Amino acid sequence: MTLEELESEFLKDSKMDDTSLDIESLKIPQLYGKYLTIHNRWSLLLKQSESEHRKLLRSKWEYYTGKSDPIVYQQKPFDLKILKQDVDLYIQSDEEVIDSNLKIEYRKTMVDTAEKACKMINNRGFQIKNAVDWKRFMDGAL
Repeated sequence: MTLEELESEFLKDSKMDDTSLDIESLKIPQLYGKYLTIHNRWSLLLKQSESEHRKLLRSKWEYYTGKSDPIVYQQKPFDLKILKQDVDLYIQSDEEVIDSNLKIEYRKTMVDTAEKACKMINNRGFQIKNAVDWKRFMDGAL
């Protein structure tokens, strides 16, 4: 599932039929379960990406400080001598590290979006209650 698909799905699921508030109320647990499952899946993927990122940072540090296995330098030569203080600059500008950071940010956005969807669904009962109260008020009930 992509971010666009998640957003589109939530837009569809967040619409309420104000003529069938009882049915809308009964859908709350199902919707909450749906978005909680999405949240959990993406949270685990995020943790996995963060773990892989830490490993990548270590391997890049070894590579740029000249401490990698000689086979690594045969496959991908690095002939520059860089100062210790510049190692972080090289690591942070490495294409693989940048891609890894983007992957983490994307997954954080997915987790955040699913979390916000869960909160909105969690509040849906209050929104339904307010709609019922408003209808009662408009019908003359106090």
